[in-house]
Amino acid sequence: MMKKALIPALALLAASIAVPAAAQSYGQGPASGHGYEQNQRGGWQQIAQRKYNLDQRINQGERNRSLSRREATRLRGELNALVQLERSYLRGGLTARERSDLDRRYDRLSVQVRVERRDNDNRRY
Repeated sequence: MMKKALIPALALLAASIAVPAAAQSYGQGPASGHGYEQNQRGGWQQIAQRKYNLDQRINQGERNRSLSRREATRLRGELNALVQLERSYLRGGLTARERSDLDRRYDRLSVQVRVERRDNDNRRY
């Protein structure tokens, strides 16, 4: 019985710690030209954080040579296209359908980054 009460309490504690960390801008605010901070509705920062994390994963993959220059360039192009779509959606206000579409596209790009980093092609070992 004690374990049943402890699990939700721990989940609540973990969520209360993670939410403030996800709300940090990491230099992606209006000063950097991305405009993510203009929409303060709950959860929007999460997409900005996902964009930042994908960008960092691509950069790291190129640095440690798990991504070729060509792969990194293609993945960055796809990420930039997603950012443009995101800006387009923001112009008229973000609907639930658009939010879901962005989440799905970011998920797909994240999988592509992971697959490309692990495929070991174009390597000179």
